[in-house]
Amino acid sequence: MTAIRVENVYKVFGRRPQEAVRRLRDGAARDDVKQHGTAAVIDASFEVAKGEIFVVMGLSGSGKSTLIRMLNGLWRPTAGRIMLGDDDLATVSAGRLRTLRRSTVSMVFQHFALLPHRTVLDNAAYPLEIQGMKKPARRERALQALELVGLSGWEDSLPSQLSGGMRQRVGLARALAADTDILLMDEAFSALDPLIRREMQEQLVEIQQKLGKTIIFITHDLNEAMYLGDRIAVMRAGRIVQIGSAEEILSEPADEYVAQFVADVDRTRVLTAGSVMVRPGVVLATNAGPRQAARAMREAHASAAFVVDRDRVLRGAVRDSDVVAAARAGATRLDPALLDAALTVDESTPLSDVFAPSAESSLPVAVTDDRGRLLGVVPRVALLEAMVPPETDVDGVLADQPTVASAPEGYEPLPPDDGVPGLAPDVLPDAPSAEAGAGPALHDHATTEGGYR
Repeated sequence: MTAIRVENVYKVFGRRPQEAVRRLRDGAARDDVKQHGTAAVIDASFEVAKGEIFVVMGLSGSGKSTLIRMLNGLWRPTAGRIMLGDDDLATVSAGRLRTLRRSTVSMVFQHFALLPHRTVLDNAAYPLEIQGMKKPARRERALQALELVGLSGWEDSLPSQLSGGMRQRVGLARALAADTDILLMDEAFSALDPLIRREMQEQLVEIQQKLGKTIIFITHDLNEAMYLGDRIAVMRAGRIVQIGSAEEILSEPADEYVAQFVADVDRTRVLTAGSVMVRPGVVLATNAGPRQAARAMREAHASAAFVVDRDRVLRGAVRDSDVVAAARAGATRLDPALLDAALTVDESTPLSDVFAPSAESSLPVAVTDDRGRLLGVVPRVALLEAMVPPETDVDGVLADQPTVASAPEGYEPLPPDDGVPGLAPDVLPDAPSAEAGAGPALHDHATTEGGYR
């Protein structure tokens, strides 16, 4: 369900705004219409889904703050429509606009905007007072909002007695107490110290998970945008140049400007295991025999394989040397060679949390779903490639863009077989000798299917 829809919105400040819009629609550049006015927002279109955190990101002068002020009705667009449900903020009456601000949209400002002579509780309850709610009811709801942002016990304090981070929490509590469906946050955390800022970001995500509000968040901080946003709109010179998830913008920047903008982002905190995983080279059934396993690994030029049951739930992994030893010992199942602790992560795990498991194991890290089913693997080479930003040429066209394998829809384990017909014991692969070492490192050479030679 759509909470806000923006359709071809322009905002021009100046003497002849409509003439500026006409020229911009005809293809004129922003600088070409300066004699008519300043084009702050040019042909902006997007939709924000209910319950989504939508981040608008850009440098100073990109138009992001002008955009959010139009979403709150503080400024009317020069052209285009801003639909808040069935209401068009470009044409809605002043009375209806006041009602929408009281019941539908709240705003959290950069510089707190607290009333200095009122207590923390009264500041949080202020929008409810404006709505005409009786004092006991509004105090009750304000107390709940203060508890939600971690300010229980500070209700009777004045803003001057609080730290900057605490004052920003009061501003957030005030917006939450209003219980509107949509929160607009304009550079809400930019005035805070880095540690407090990160704490507020984490708290906002926690609150969103509990309440499911629709949040439009304005920022110039790329890492903040990547951390908070379900989707991100990148603005430049009044125009939206790309909209997408953090992973999409990092992996597929629309042009050279976006590529340069995201070049210094810590990619390992944005990209996830699911975005870089590849298909395992060999997957075996739990009832497969060691001879079958040896043959499959030999044909795939892999030195290890993952083992799954009939429901594709991961049960462990086997190495080539252990499989050969089990076959020579006369075993008919993989149990003697099965390694219990295959390291696993889920699809949403940030790559920054995959490095440690990868370093601790010679096997690629397995990616599983919430039922423990094997989805793919993250080889070390994929981790290294993910750290390298895509390159652009001088024309802004992406060059040498690495492709990311999509998650496999499912695997067909090898058919049950306690032995491979025609494969005599004397033609089994030789186990690695002591002089040769325990076997080749599993990350030395990746196969085309994600296995390891």
